[in-house]
Amino acid sequence: MSSSCSGLSRVLVAVATALVSASSSCPQAWGPPGVQYGQPGRSMTLCCPGVTSGAPVSWFRDGETRLLQGSDSEPGRELVLALADRTDEGTYICRTLDGALGGMVTLQLGYPPARPVVSCRAADYENFSCTWSPSQVSGLPTRYLTSYRKKTVPGADGQRVSPSTGPWPCPQDPPGATRCVVHGAEFWSQYRINVTEVNPLGTSTRLLDVSLQSILRPDPPQGLRVESVPGYPRRLHASWMYPASWPRQPHFLLKFRLQYRPVQHPAWSMVEPAGLEEVITDAVAGLPHAVRVSARDFLDAGTWSAWSPEAWGTPSTGPLPKEIPAGGKLYMQPEENPQADSPAPPRPSLLPDPRPLDHRDPLEQMAVLASLGIFSFLGLVAGALALGLWLRLKPDGKDGPQKPGFLAPMIPVDKLPGETKKSVF
Repeated sequence: MSSSCSGLSRVLVAVATALVSASSSCPQAWGPPGVQYGQPGRSMTLCCPGVTSGAPVSWFRDGETRLLQGSDSEPGRELVLALADRTDEGTYICRTLDGALGGMVTLQLGYPPARPVVSCRAADYENFSCTWSPSQVSGLPTRYLTSYRKKTVPGADGQRVSPSTGPWPCPQDPPGATRCVVHGAEFWSQYRINVTEVNPLGTSTRLLDVSLQSILRPDPPQGLRVESVPGYPRRLHASWMYPASWPRQPHFLLKFRLQYRPVQHPAWSMVEPAGLEEVITDAVAGLPHAVRVSARDFLDAGTWSAWSPEAWGTPSTGPLPKEIPAGGKLYMQPEENPQADSPAPPRPSLLPDPRPLDHRDPLEQMAVLASLGIFSFLGLVAGALALGLWLRLKPDGKDGPQKPGFLAPMIPVDKLPGETKKSVF
């Protein structure tokens, strides 16, 4: 192991030794001065501060005049409590035999630390953070020592530890918080996290191996907006942005999933958009809808982010706008209001909007269909001619005289005029 690893181990051993000394006959103070710590069900020895060793003192509970003596107490500087329990917690006063105040000691009982529960998460592909919590409540002042190192890949140099692999301290942000952050991590590397819980009765360590690929979980997308589409009572347009914590790089992109529902309906519908916006085509006309979106690495590394805060939107109830040219530019002008005697608009339908996103001209659609029909007919005719020619030229395969082929001459060779003249001479 490298010198840095050995140095960190020596520091942890020294801290543990100093803290375990709290269970000795006269422990040193850990935390606030004048406080001693112990474990329920164990014997506790209280030392009177400010009195020389061996000097006899009298012990009292704070607020009581009853002298503490008997089988648990012997004349001297120390007070022994056998099998201490919660009723023994509190402040004790020691006085010299002439009545002078020797000092005050507060007893607090608790338990040694257990291995903490540690989890890590990467909000992007360059940094990650780890959080922890105690696996059991000790009831005593607790501190945490945090560090990390990069794991080496087994191979030719797999067993060699270099300074570039750590360990390094994992800064707690803010100091004293149950969270530490590792900056500038390598996406394809693995790391070992060390979280040590320390209290006056001992230490306990948790080691956790992590890789950024497995703990990657982006923050939720930001800036979600839901808008109606004028003239389309079944559509909503949703748009959003990348989370601010995710660096925009061409080789590290995010994919998204979007959920929506009418606010009165408990079930969500979900789609996976191709970009940073989506048009919902089956919204319920006239009802407000809740929309939310989450993100994940586009190569499926890690897990999906938490859902973004919901945004609400209601489909448009107005008519389809017109495009009117004005000065070479197009502007949108809604249709005039219907007359009083015009029929009432149809009631909203709960079925999906059948109209496609791109409306084509009917004449253009008819021309396309006619062209497809003509090409299909020509293809069938060409196929029929090719099949007939193939059948005509196919050899018979039976024994016996061959029938004249399709291209064979209809007049025998010996009947040709040239052959007749040759036979006469």
